[in-house]
Amino acid sequence: MKRFRRHGQESQRERIKQELYGFNKTVEHGFPHQPSALGFSPSLQLLAIGTRSGAIKLYGGPGVEFMGLHDENAAVTQVHFLPHQVELVTLLDDNSLHMWTLRAHHGVSELLEIGRFTLTGPPGAPPSVTCVTAVLAHSSGDLLLLGTEGGHVFVVKVPGFRELEERNISLEKVTNSVPEEYGGRRILEHVESLQENPVNQRQVLIGYGRGLMVIWDLDSQSAIKHIPATQQLESVWWTEDGGHVLSSHSDGSYCRWKVAGDDPQSEQEKSEVPYGHFPCKAISKIIQLPTEQGPPFLFLSGGMPRASYGDRHCISVIHSKTHVALDFTSRIIDFFVIRDGPGHTGEPSALVVLVEEELVVIDLQTEGWPVIQTPYLVPLHCSAITCSHHVSAIPLKLWERVLSAGALQNTHYSKKPWPMTGGQNLAPDPPQRDLLLTGHEDGTVRFWDASGVCLYPMYKLSTAGVFLTDSDPNDNLNQGTEGEWPPFRKVGCFDPYSDDPRLGIQKIHLCKYSGYLTVAGTAGQILVLELNDEAAEQTVEATVADLLQGQEGFRWKGHTRLEVREEPVTFPPGFQPFALVQCQPPAVVTALTLHSEWKLVTFGTSHGFGLYDYQQKNNVLVRCTLNPSDQLAMEGPLSRVKSIKKSLRQSFRRIRRSRVSLRKHHVNNAAKLQQANARLEAELAEMELAPVQRKIEPRSPDDSFTGLVRTLYFADTFLSDSSHNTPSLWAGTNGGSVFAYQLRLPPVECRGEDPVTAHPAKEIQLMHRAPVVGILVLDGHGSPLPEPLEVAHDLARSPDMQGSHSLLVISEEQFKVFTLPKVSAKMKLKLTAIDGSRVRRVGVAWFGSNRTDDYGESGLTVLTNQGDLHVVSLPGVKLQVQYPCIRREDVSGIASCVFTKHGQGFYLISPSEFERFSLSARCVVEPRSLVEVPSQTPSATLPRALPDGASVERRYTHCFYKSSARRVMEHALLNDESEYLRNNQTTLTELNLNQLQHLCE
Repeated sequence: MKRFRRHGQESQRERIKQELYGFNKTVEHGFPHQPSALGFSPSLQLLAIGTRSGAIKLYGGPGVEFMGLHDENAAVTQVHFLPHQVELVTLLDDNSLHMWTLRAHHGVSELLEIGRFTLTGPPGAPPSVTCVTAVLAHSSGDLLLLGTEGGHVFVVKVPGFRELEERNISLEKVTNSVPEEYGGRRILEHVESLQENPVNQRQVLIGYGRGLMVIWDLDSQSAIKHIPATQQLESVWWTEDGGHVLSSHSDGSYCRWKVAGDDPQSEQEKSEVPYGHFPCKAISKIIQLPTEQGPPFLFLSGGMPRASYGDRHCISVIHSKTHVALDFTSRIIDFFVIRDGPGHTGEPSALVVLVEEELVVIDLQTEGWPVIQTPYLVPLHCSAITCSHHVSAIPLKLWERVLSAGALQNTHYSKKPWPMTGGQNLAPDPPQRDLLLTGHEDGTVRFWDASGVCLYPMYKLSTAGVFLTDSDPNDNLNQGTEGEWPPFRKVGCFDPYSDDPRLGIQKIHLCKYSGYLTVAGTAGQILVLELNDEAAEQTVEATVADLLQGQEGFRWKGHTRLEVREEPVTFPPGFQPFALVQCQPPAVVTALTLHSEWKLVTFGTSHGFGLYDYQQKNNVLVRCTLNPSDQLAMEGPLSRVKSIKKSLRQSFRRIRRSRVSLRKHHVNNAAKLQQANARLEAELAEMELAPVQRKIEPRSPDDSFTGLVRTLYFADTFLSDSSHNTPSLWAGTNGGSVFAYQLRLPPVECRGEDPVTAHPAKEIQLMHRAPVVGILVLDGHGSPLPEPLEVAHDLARSPDMQGSHSLLVISEEQFKVFTLPKVSAKMKLKLTAIDGSRVRRVGVAWFGSNRTDDYGESGLTVLTNQGDLHVVSLPGVKLQVQYPCIRREDVSGIASCVFTKHGQGFYLISPSEFERFSLSARCVVEPRSLVEVPSQTPSATLPRALPDGASVERRYTHCFYKSSARRVMEHALLNDESEYLRNNQTTLTELNLNQLQHLCE
């Protein structure tokens, strides 16, 4: 009977687990790492980005996102949407072509790969014959023209990828048509560009590498015009009226050719080198678009003078008398122009530029051509991310004040709405307002709206103004003078250079109820800030916390502290610093906690911890935890590459004064600095990267960094006896020590005058000296204590102070529960003994049922050094679920993980992207979007060479893919193609049986 009862309890528990827990990687926030290709569909209003890792990402209106991943580990080199369809084609650098479609499933669209294809040449032909260099998605929607390295053009029917051999354009055909006077029919080289005539889709322009361009008629299969350019060809643009062709070349020139008329050889009307007379770099892309009134817009990529500005990444925009060279901080991948009006053929409205580190959109209809702020694809890594902090359920008042402060920083942005509007965002409104705060190497803290699919920038806080740094305020990388040529204008926000690495933010803690914020940095600085809606001028005085406490025999060998500005500093509206603690030695702050109700901040480094009263601006407690044998802790994280840092700073100052070589070294040196910082962080966290253990092994007290403070915690609980609760401070170290201090706070009316005192109360030494990564006090009901001010704002019930409290100490190797106030062991869960895992990150979360609003459970979210996620129950400390999440080799991903209070989390999958995941079956934030087939169809303008009904055949070929004719017929009947089916039932059946294999292979 007991066995059946136990079995029933286990089954019920399994059902509850299914209601509470479920693992999903839901969305990737930020800018794609290493982008390599750009595509745009005017009819769908969708942007596509391909990456070097083989990912393909689609973006429409805010919240409309799709992602696919090629099976091949190859870079995406080109992306092309089929006109007026929901399909796109990608070309990889392994020469394979892939067809993708947006297919509706359960009311939302999914990005699916529906076919792949690789050109095959005749037996014995060299690889260059079929190596694709240019792709044209024909406006019929049925054809792809593929230009190759060998000079051939292959015609392929899509989406089935069937080569139409009889329509291929061989190099021999073109060569035979070239006039004798064109250099004796010299080698034409590869196909550089393929362009369709905007007014006659039966004509295609083929541009060859050596410069020759040929207009080919698809019907007559012959060349009807030759454009005899002699410079190396880079790109081609056919004007909207079909009368002219623009070509850009490797010498920095572009030419205008007249192609209208019956003359078989076009004449050059204009040749210009925009930035001559000295040798210039190639113009890699050219676009010209007309306006309703006035001259056209001309867009040129590249073309800068080779000697003076050859390292600049520029796109020149020329319209009437306005000429601007948009100067980007990273390499340009590609660009396109969005147009207004019916069919998206009206006035140019926005220039969209994909560069290696960000996406920049320029408003072409507002004076001054300002930048439009992006609602997604924001470069999180404008400066390298050094830490993260998540705050759930932000009160509306605080949210609006942060938004208001951020709006004052964004006055330079265009007021125009985001120009890409494709798809429908079907995701429900977020149930709450969530903030993600990221700390950066340049001393900034950025606030992001993390409530929904789009990680939207709200506000940026800079701490550099408090300190005197190595930067020169008069330095400006892009100081422009009136009449300067080229007319540079810096655009984009990516700037990886940090004036002083000591500014880097290491820890952040925000109290959402009081509006107090504390941030701590690399040089032992701790700033306390409050939210102010008005600008203020004030001096920030530093209070020194000597963590060595005068101990003999120690000499700090690391970096110096930051010098605080003595004169008053004007701080803009937003978070303004009013108190500063400077640790001595100025080591990296490793732990930080704020208690806004008690007006206290506690902080820890590798040398000890302190308690600071920010109302009275004085130290309450300073405790040294340094082991006498730990000399390594005295070197400092920056000391080992101190000379590198110093030389880098000196190099950058020299580079700033050299406009010629600035851009060449800027990104490279910044990358080296970032790599150096990564190495330093790895050295500092060496204790976190220990090899996997199969059993708990005692650690020597002489191990390095045993005194490093890993966690700090405030609790109102029972320390001295079981009848009197008191405020307390708990600190856990890397050597397995836990220190508890009893705090005495004066009454509220005397809080400003009477001092806060701290008295040692308890000290615990874990047997195996495993690093303590978390401390938690559970009330009489076994629930975690609420956050400061949470009960006062009626957002949490008061903790149970009648029953006995418990102390949960989380080390790298186990979870151990002690009774309070006696501190006797109660229960434990050994993690290392099970599978060799070590705890790297831990958080407290509430898991609500996905079936009912009345039930939920608290639990610990845990990330291990194996990259696995666990949920541990409270107060029973039992393992509930386990999911693999991050590769164990991805040390930076594991180190960057941050949990939310509702079972979600974020970690860096690249320097510029957060992966969002959910352990909760109820709280899931993911894209839910629908993209419909455009109403405009190209069937009326199909080439005569295609058979009747080909548009219907094309629309259903993807349905034929791995389908039966019966299913296709049913699908067509549902979509009002009954007349076509009645006339073509036999044809459809035959197509399915006889031709489907050729269409869909």
